[in-house]
Amino acid sequence: MSSPGSVRELPSRDNLTHEKVSRRDFLTTGAIVASISAFAMSIIGLLKFPMPGLFPDVSNIYKIGKVEDFSVDSSKVISERNVMISRDAEGIYAISLVCTHLGCIVAPGESGFKCPCHGSVFDPVGNVIGGPAPKGLNWLNVSLSPTGKLLVDASKNVPAGTKFTV
Repeated sequence: MSSPGSVRELPSRDNLTHEKVSRRDFLTTGAIVASISAFAMSIIGLLKFPMPGLFPDVSNIYKIGKVEDFSVDSSKVISERNVMISRDAEGIYAISLVCTHLGCIVAPGESGFKCPCHGSVFDPVGNVIGGPAPKGLNWLNVSLSPTGKLLVDASKNVPAGTKFTV
């Protein structure tokens, strides 16, 4: 035994013995690591299961303003919702700007709507005049919220000509 304060010699590289790992021990260790990894990943998957993979989409019901915001014989396009709101003497109505052929966004003009993709043409109230569209543009439900704001429900199509009476 060496006394305190004395220097101890380290073995040289030549005197170190290297233990070889057997093939069986290596494969056993690999199998244990793979099993633990598979178990851990399945636990992570179970913990993520109750969480939604996709978050809910934007609501199909949205506010468009007050009745006073729309003067008689006027139209307003809400481009972020692809809808045109119009008011005439009979009431307020909403027409979807999504073409019924393949879902392109139609462009409103003076004489109606025109689809830039395949050339469908619609009159000012959304009826098909020409082109490959199988039916007219969808009319959407317009209602009044308890707070006095107009609501459009894009998930509810109404018959063409249905207007919210003011």
